[in-house]
Amino acid sequence: MDLTIIQIILVVIVAFLAGVEGILDEFHFHQPIIACTLIGLATGQVVPCLILGGTLQMIALGWANIGAAVAPDAALASVASAIILVLSGQGQDGISSAIAIAVPLAVAGLLLTIICRTIATAFVHFMDAAAQDGNIRKVEFWHIMAICLQGLRIAIPAILIVAIGAGPVRNLLESMPMWLTDGLAIGGGMVVAVGYAMVINMMATKEVWPFFAIGFVLATVSQITLIGLGAIGVAIALIYLALSKQGGSGGGNGGNGNTGDPIGDIIDSY
Repeated sequence: MDLTIIQIILVVIVAFLAGVEGILDEFHFHQPIIACTLIGLATGQVVPCLILGGTLQMIALGWANIGAAVAPDAALASVASAIILVLSGQGQDGISSAIAIAVPLAVAGLLLTIICRTIATAFVHFMDAAAQDGNIRKVEFWHIMAICLQGLRIAIPAILIVAIGAGPVRNLLESMPMWLTDGLAIGGGMVVAVGYAMVINMMATKEVWPFFAIGFVLATVSQITLIGLGAIGVAIALIYLALSKQGGSGGGNGGNGNTGDPIGDIIDSY
């Protein structure tokens, strides 16, 4: 699929915003579900990009910066894989290959992050000098430049991928042997499972395990749509909140150690 000038500009803007939000984390443009969907809207490939973004989001749920360990770059993985998916012209058939490509791209994005943060350390010294001179506008200028540097970290790779064109990307994907594409699909599925398992490991308590079980069982019923599953989830949450309030209104601790504050009870148990 060939992109028009307007589509290319919109894709680059989305890529820039994704890179900026990777640091600001205010509007979450760097989240896969948002970045891929926006690229899909810009290129007219909403459904494949939305599915790709949702799958990558499941992977990114398990990515977090812990101490000095920096998580893989979800912004670069989302933008680059979505662009490759669009340029390949394979639609939903190319999602598995795009997911498999996204994972190494996310790891490679760590290098770009390190480079940008290393350059930003020089900006900090410029800001210190400007602060000593009382030049607040100059401090703000270097602050904005450091943020824009993070945006270029994603925008430049996006431009390079678009510049390669649809032909080479399509030829690369179509030239992959069946055993490789099947292996990438299996590996991408395993990565999704590992990412989701990491989230469960961080969230799992005896209070929430029943809800996990109910959710997984309901998800197997093919007649229930995502809207239906969401409505059931909201209903269960409201029932839980109502019961927790009733348990705490019977005087004392409700006769069963329930204070009416489920989160507080969980924290106190530790």
